[in-house]
Amino acid sequence: MAHTAFGKEDFQAFKDNDRDGPIHMLNLVRLRETAEYEDGREATGAEAYAAYGRESAPVFQRLGGRIIWRGQMEQMLIGPGEEQWDLCFIAEYPSVQAFVDMLGDPDYRKAMAHRQAGVSDSRLVRMAPMGVGANFGE
Repeated sequence: MAHTAFGKEDFQAFKDNDRDGPIHMLNLVRLRETAEYEDGREATGAEAYAAYGRESAPVFQRLGGRIIWRGQMEQMLIGPGEEQWDLCFIAEYPSVQAFVDMLGDPDYRKAMAHRQAGVSDSRLVRMAPMGVGANFGE
């Protein structure tokens, strides 16, 4: 089953967990070979997602968002081998409200058409930032 959007209950739980401080959002994105725009325009999934990035960036940055980590998937070592991701990154937001405000911004909502057209599957994992430890368990 593909995942390209969150449900109403999940979003409400996200908003209800409105703790102080920044949030990190782990993004894993699989792109379509050919974008699926409702208006029929033609583009690759990568081109559509790039348009999403360009058009959403001013809103993301104005609200204090920034990309704090980006990497290229090379191999699934533990987990389903069919889960290959084209884009892997962590976005930081200064607060839950900043993320909520981004989603409600009219310019961001317009840019989302490109994301929906270009993405075949994704994962979005909210995380609380923590300090670096000396080993795997701390």
